[in-house]
Amino acid sequence: MYEEWTSPLPHVVAWRSVTPAGAAPKRILPDGCLDLIWHDGTVFVAGPDTTAQIGPPSPGSRYAALRFGAGTGPGVLGVPASELVDRRVPLEALWPAAEVRAVAGAADPIAALTAAATRRWQEPDPLMVALAGAARAGRPVAAVAERCGLSPRQLQRRSNTAFGYGPKTLHRIMRLQRAVALARAGRPFAAVSADAGYADQAHLAREVRAMAGVPLTALLR
Repeated sequence: MYEEWTSPLPHVVAWRSVTPAGAAPKRILPDGCLDLIWHDGTVFVAGPDTTAQIGPPSPGSRYAALRFGAGTGPGVLGVPASELVDRRVPLEALWPAAEVRAVAGAADPIAALTAAATRRWQEPDPLMVALAGAARAGRPVAAVAERCGLSPRQLQRRSNTAFGYGPKTLHRIMRLQRAVALARAGRPFAAVSADAGYADQAHLAREVRAMAGVPLTALLR
């Protein structure tokens, strides 16, 4: 069972799940976000991924989490996203132990996570919000920097802080997300490659395998 909904915090999604008996390992695709996750009484940060992560099934395990988009997570956690890339970090490594224990032992983990994040909330960098929007829509991310008068180096530095990687990687990740969504909606792969912004179907296949670890057909099963 998995469900998600919009959090009261901007650019944040709340989600929870329970692993059913007989569940297969879950392949988690990179999405340009980081998550603050409660898992059976422990709390950790799932940093921004550059490739798919495999979640081993544990029947009955419960998860409750906040997913931070548009570069909002680092302000709440107090560290740049670049320090968390492809990592799973116990929250007590970042926050005071007493605060983490209060969240870990809460009767309503989502409410506790939301309250803790609200206390630490910082308004996101408007440029990074625009950058994330451009990447999701498949627009050239360099145009965002040009409109704001940033050099490529400045854009790279701010993107590393907000997302853990530069704008080109963010663009690739969002393009993968678009492609998988189109394929799951039943679009032919040739149309998926064109609509998602790949040069051709072979380019789509190479990128999916490089970032997801399996062919697109395997993701759809």
